[in-house]
Amino acid sequence: MQEITSRWLLKVLPWVETSGGTYRVNRRLSYTVGDGRVEFVQDGSRVRVVPRGLGELPLLRGFDDLDVLTALARRCVQRDFHAGEVLVERGAPADRIHLIAHGRVAQATVGRYDDEVSVAVLAEGDRFGENALLDAEATWDHTATAATAGTLLTLTRAEFDSVLSNAPGLRAHLDGFRSLPRRPQNKHGEAEIAMAAGHTGEPAIPGTYVDYELHPREYELSLAQTVLRVHTRVSDLYNGPMNQTEEQLRLTVEALRERQEYELVNNKEFGLLHNVAFKQRLQTHSGPPTPDDLDELLCRRRGSKLFLAHPRTIAAIGREFNKRGLYPDHVDLGGQQVPAWRGVPILPCGKIPISKENTSSILVMRTGEANQGVVGLRQTGLPEEYEPGLSVRFMGIDEQSIVSYLVTTYFSAAVLVPDALGVLENVQIARRND
Repeated sequence: MQEITSRWLLKVLPWVETSGGTYRVNRRLSYTVGDGRVEFVQDGSRVRVVPRGLGELPLLRGFDDLDVLTALARRCVQRDFHAGEVLVERGAPADRIHLIAHGRVAQATVGRYDDEVSVAVLAEGDRFGENALLDAEATWDHTATAATAGTLLTLTRAEFDSVLSNAPGLRAHLDGFRSLPRRPQNKHGEAEIAMAAGHTGEPAIPGTYVDYELHPREYELSLAQTVLRVHTRVSDLYNGPMNQTEEQLRLTVEALRERQEYELVNNKEFGLLHNVAFKQRLQTHSGPPTPDDLDELLCRRRGSKLFLAHPRTIAAIGREFNKRGLYPDHVDLGGQQVPAWRGVPILPCGKIPISKENTSSILVMRTGEANQGVVGLRQTGLPEEYEPGLSVRFMGIDEQSIVSYLVTTYFSAAVLVPDALGVLENVQIARRND
């Protein structure tokens, strides 16, 4: 059966017993506002922003007046750009917000020693310049240069003010938005825990409490199941030299486990690719996956336990290492030597998709409940359990002498804190002709 893979994700993911089929993740209350990505609609060569997508901007987060959002969306002007074009200059007056619909934009600034340093690479759904809509004296902090050809939409401060003058609800919303930074919070946007340190004498010690999210996320167990049908004639006559029912069941379980790993990566509700926090989504600086890109992934979290990438992506990583004269480390994982970078194993997962443009993603994660990482969810002790979290239940024999077995596995995954999971997106894996 060629479908069977190594299924490293299922092996290395710590599995947490989920009684009652639901797992709740309680987090500290966060005041971080509007970290989502803006969505667009393409009609031929014309691109329009989805009005409700503007609600992902920090200053519009939670504002739900569709008429006002539609008016703002209609005033966004499309701009096509080509590779190498300078979109904004550092220090120039900033009077508009840029919403990237397609392509990649590199941001750079001047370092301490007057050299140009790279700050970030933005891609589809990202934006820059939102502060310009509220600050008449704003200037560009970075120089933005198009890394590829693409399209963006711009909304000027003048157009924004025109809509604002006729929208009292929007004015009230912005007044509330301006008051948000006055709430005590740490650098991660979480509610601050007040404390005193380094004091002398007998000062009053501040009291505090840990403020939790009011509506914590609950993960319900998902499932994958199938019905295995075996004719009684097969099980009666052809069980030597091997048990036909057991062999068919073994291959069915293998297929279910493959589907389980696919869902853990791609499911839109709990899949890892869809649950990466937007601040943990990075773009490659040049396209291929370089050691610098992997370092950028690692520096965003403590205690990274593993990289997860498509085998073709791992081959692309190896090519970039070879170009620089580097040789990846190898670590022992369950008695098997696997490649690693900075001591973090790079594990293959063929379930990570590859786009038509030959780009893919690289996941990195911290795992385990104790480390506030990524955990797998399952429930054991099921009726007629065949493997942990997987049951095989006899369904009877029909009039055609077909024996039926219901094979079911229950599972899910949870990201305990946002920085436990990161992804490097739009990784170019095709070989370059250079």
